[in-house]
Amino acid sequence: MSVWDERYSGEDYFYGTEPNAFLISQHELLKPGLRCLAVADGEGRNGVWLAEQGLDVLSLDASPVAQAKAKRLAQTRGVTMRFEQADLLGWRSDERFDVVAAIFIQFVGPELRPAQFENLKRHLKPGGLLLLQGYTPRQLDFKTGGPSQVENLYSATMLRELCADMEIVHLGEHDSVIHEGTGHSGMSALIDLVARAR
Repeated sequence: MSVWDERYSGEDYFYGTEPNAFLISQHELLKPGLRCLAVADGEGRNGVWLAEQGLDVLSLDASPVAQAKAKRLAQTRGVTMRFEQADLLGWRSDERFDVVAAIFIQFVGPELRPAQFENLKRHLKPGGLLLLQGYTPRQLDFKTGGPSQVENLYSATMLRELCADMEIVHLGEHDSVIHEGTGHSGMSALIDLVARAR
């Protein structure tokens, strides 16, 4: 069993069933009918909410355990969405999306991060939006979720470089209290990015 399968194996939803607050804050950008890729969508809390907003959602995750729970959540909430079990780094599709939602995807270090971001951008239509939230290095002081490896955490400079070929619509760091199941809970050092494909 992978570390992710183990993390998601409990009865409860490890990161809860409510959507990420940053994603909710971008509600005005999320028009019904838009095609959305929710990467590393885990147990589906964000993908399901996006589908509830009327988006055509493909929920991508490597863990079959997580996806089984995501499918149950979608059924409970009465939404239809697509699911694909795959590792984000190796996944390729001919499909292009209006929105890519990348919420707390900090499971790779500096050596793989450029390829990870290139793959996110590859699947955006021209004018499509990347909606990303992650942790900054100060999160290691809060210890309220996220990776324990400082090299996996984001800075504004890093995200500007990774998205240099995009239009940065919004990029900001902030400390906020989040309540996302037992996985993310408490004061957190966050960074938010909205970037548009050229």
